[in-house]
Amino acid sequence: MERLERLRGEWIELPGAGLYYEPDFLKDPDILFDDLKQNAAWRQDRIRLFGREHRVPRLSAWYGDADAVYRYSGLRLEPMPWLAALADLRRRLQTHLARPFNSVLLNYYRHGGDGMGRHADDEPELGPRPLIAMISLGAVRRFVLTPRQKGMAESWRRDLANGSLLVMAGDCQRHWRHELPKTRRVVAGRISLTYRQVQAKRHGDL
Repeated sequence: MERLERLRGEWIELPGAGLYYEPDFLKDPDILFDDLKQNAAWRQDRIRLFGREHRVPRLSAWYGDADAVYRYSGLRLEPMPWLAALADLRRRLQTHLARPFNSVLLNYYRHGGDGMGRHADDEPELGPRPLIAMISLGAVRRFVLTPRQKGMAESWRRDLANGSLLVMAGDCQRHWRHELPKTRRVVAGRISLTYRQVQAKRHGDL
């Protein structure tokens, strides 16, 4: 991602990747949190690990353009039409970052017992060097990046503020995995919005 001069946040250089963090991107994050908590079409998916089916420890929802079909962890997500608040935020992010986004994954962590395991957003639909823009709403939770290659670097950690923007760019998904660890200390809810550009499937693709 080019270092656009108008961006006023923090640029973070990691081996093989780049991050951008803006702690106060949204001025009224609680309004958006309440809106999405009430109006998003939340669901709790089930995934199969080691031959057993498990409920994922969070609620999620997928919105986007009609052709932004996304697959991960054995799930196929058909996008729901944009909610007005999500579409408005997409337009703002596209102007702010000078990059297109055709979809957004919402994750609702209801309490500290909900979390996200270590993974990379490296699905083929996202292309070789995806840019992921994440908005955090609600409770402050710790976000962790861990290098895939041992000895490459130390893990990076940041407590993501309510209303903050974190951008993962460059080869971040190739060289790093990220997670939102569970915690006993947090009881309030958190919603994350991860905007991305999904490549549309061609006719004949499975």
